[in-house]
Amino acid sequence: MAGKQVQLVYVELKSGYSDNGPAWIGWGRFTRTGRSLYFHDKMLQACKGGGIAGNFFDVETGEEYWVSGPKKDGRDRHRHGGGPVQIDDDAAGADWSEIRGATARTNH
Repeated sequence: MAGKQVQLVYVELKSGYSDNGPAWIGWGRFTRTGRSLYFHDKMLQACKGGGIAGNFFDVETGEEYWVSGPKKDGRDRHRHGGGPVQIDDDAAGADWSEIRGATARTNH
């Protein structure tokens, strides 16, 4: 898709979950401006002036998400949250080899 930047992203659902919502690492497509992100079957838009708990929201449902890049140390959760992070199969190799510097895939 012309004009879109594909990159590995960490996405965490904030609405209704505080810091323990479902979370994923996978490939996302940012628009040219970086203000919108296509991830899985959602279009997320950056919150103007910041959201309540997230920095992006789902344009269809209004749910807030925290979006960032995966962290080298594996501490991807926003703030002090916990729980497993799902790593998309097509992103697992890139996540662990390029981001974390490891060769084995493990969900955390």
